[in-house]
Parts: sequence; structure tokens; C-alpha cells
Amino acid sequence: MELLTQARAIKAAAFQIANASSEQKNQLLSSIIDELKEHSDDILSANKQDIQTARDAGQNENRIDRMLLNDTRIEAMITGIQQVISLADPIGDIIPFNTLENGLKIAQMTVPLGVVGMIYEARPNVTVDAAVLCLKSGNAVFLRGSKDIMKTNLELIACMQRACESSGFDKNIIQFVEDPTHEGAEAFMRLHGYLDVLIPRGGAKLIAECVEKASVPLIETGTGNCHIYVDRSADYDKAAAIILNAKTQRTSVCNACESLLLHQDSVKPFASRLIQLLKDHNVTIHGDAIIQELDGDVISADEKDYAKEYLDLELSIKTVKDVNEAIAHINRFSTHHSEAIIAEDTDVIMQFLAEVDSACVYANASTRFSDGFEFGLGAEIGISTQKLHSRGPMGLKALTTTKYIIRGDGQIRK
Repeated sequence: MELLTQARAIKAAAFQIANASSEQKNQLLSSIIDELKEHSDDILSANKQDIQTARDAGQNENRIDRMLLNDTRIEAMITGIQQVISLADPIGDIIPFNTLENGLKIAQMTVPLGVVGMIYEARPNVTVDAAVLCLKSGNAVFLRGSKDIMKTNLELIACMQRACESSGFDKNIIQFVEDPTHEGAEAFMRLHGYLDVLIPRGGAKLIAECVEKASVPLIETGTGNCHIYVDRSADYDKAAAIILNAKTQRTSVCNACESLLLHQDSVKPFASRLIQLLKDHNVTIHGDAIIQELDGDVISADEKDYAKEYLDLELSIKTVKDVNEAIAHINRFSTHHSEAIIAEDTDVIMQFLAEVDSACVYANASTRFSDGFEFGLGAEIGISTQKLHSRGPMGLKALTTTKYIIRGDGQIRK
């Protein structure tokens, strides 16, 4: 009943944010910044309690890193909000469509999705990122975060709801599910008639459960078995730097490299050097027979390794005969998130970019750039790995839809 009460309240309040002006929405976001700054000590104190509870429960350090807030990460939240404020408001744009022979003028107008539901794990920055993007795009936002960071999330929600009230908005345009149970999560997924879309952001298990049990439209995001293919034409110094960045810069994120493919002709000049570099960074390597022959520490890889999102200092390496085999392997094992090719051969690059079926496909750059902030979208609500209705990093535009508007002068259908 509490969940339904919240659902009815947010559905009623959604009309207010949907019809707010750009100035009103930007003022609200500015107020959120003020609240985050004023209450940063409270937020960090709550986060410290969540982190201690996680450590006492034996959570691994990669997961704890996803949960952790500090001054730098709060400042990053604020920078993301400032960037969203600077972006053009997508709501109300008119797209001319057609003028019929009878004089009817048909156009499309961008409008909010309505009430956006978010169910996510671990990362408290998602609480703010999701809310800010939804509000700027005229959507109310209903959040269901992880029980592991409940205290942190409640502090963040309190800040944002105070900002709503001080800016003249109903605080119910932001709601948060406090029920930490599995049954509460399932009930949230089934809020048909209240949620206009549900966006899960987390591991493969969470997303699969939402796909199976949600009764509202769903946008899949998150899991990233991201690949890098090193072609025979690659600049190996460039390749080494990109691979180390993509694998070791931050391991607990969905755009980190998990799978590496080496052209068979690149093994002799490059593989031994690369393996040593990865070992120097404490990366555990799972490799095929060719890679195992190069180093006794390499663990035998199988198809489970080629499909795995490690989220840790682990990596699979497989040799391939050419770019065609690399593309086929990626399209089979990837989660269609982010893939990269390291090559100097323009024809090979263009084939890879055209034929790899993923949301983000790179040439000679790290997969770690798959991020709404890095793409200039401001804070992102997630990275969609499906094709409807959005794909890749989801910014403001991805949180809108359109309606037809038709202007006439007394026309009737005959």
C-alpha cells in the first residue's frame, strides 16, 4: 500500500514538472547543487556507515568502490548537474512533418516520457544523475536503489526533495522506494499504469529479472563484456596504452575492457610484451592455447570466459586469424555495449565500425569513453544496449518521446 501511495502521488505530480519552463527546471537543478554542497558532510557520513556495513559483510573491494562517495565524487555529481543545466531543453521542440493536400499541417512535438522508474545497484551517483536528467527533460522520477547504500541514498533524496520544495515544486516529483526486499523490487517492476518506462541499471542478474518480471516498458542498460581487437596493422605502443587504460583505469564499471582479441600476426611482436604489462598491473589473464604457451601464469580460457563481465582485474585473450573472425566473435559473445579496434588500416577500421553490432564502436580509443558525461550529454541515466527506443549513453533526448500536433482550419474527413 505504501508503494501504491507513492505511485499515485508521483503520477499526480508528474504533470507539474512536465509543464515547467526551462528556467523553472534549471532553477530546481541549481537548488539541488546548493543542497548537495550544504549537506555534503551528512551525505559522506551516511556513506561511511554504508561502506562500513558492506566491509563488515565481506563485500569485495570492487563493489565497495562502486558504493563509495568522497569529496571528488560529490564534486563530479555537481559538475554533471551544471553541465545538464547548460544543455538545451529538449521539451517543446517542433519537428515539421508534412502539409496535406487538404491544408492540414502536421508536426511532431517532443514531450516527456512521464514517470521514469529506475532500479539500480550500488552506485549512489546514479541517484542524482537519474533524477537530474529526468527533471530537466520534464519527467518525474521514481528510484529504487540498492539496500547496500540505503543511508546514502536517503540523504541524497532528502536533499533533492528539499530543493523541489524550495523551488516551488511538489516534492513528489522525486520518489524513492525504501522497501529493500526482493518482493518490494518485484512490486516496483509491476507498477503498470504508474511507471511509463522502467530502466534497470546494474548487473546481468538484475537486468534479466527485470526483463522477465516487469509489466511496464523496459530499456535494458548496463552489462558490458567490452572487447578490444588488435589488428595486424596496429601501432603496438598505442594498443598497449589503450588496453591498459580500458582494463585497469577503473575495473568496476561497465565500459571497462573484459575481452581482448589479437590478430594471429600480432602475437609474436606484441603479445609477450602485453602480457607482462598486464601482469605488472596485477591483471589475471585467461587465454587460449597460443597465449598460454607464452606465459605459464595464463589460465586456460573457455567460452564462459569469453562471455564474462569480470568487473575485476581479469581479462580473456583470444587469437583470431583476421578481422572477420574478430567481428564474428564479438557479435557472438559481447553484450553489445562498447567495442574497439586498434589498427592503422583504414579499410579494416571501416569494416569493423560497420559490422560490429554494439551501441558504441571505437577505432584507436579506449572503451572507457562510453559515458554520457564524456560524450557531452551531461550526467547519463544509463547506457542502453538495446535498439528501442534508445541506444548507447542516454542523455536528455533519450528521455523524451514525441506526439503529433495537427493544425487545421475547419477540415473534416470525407
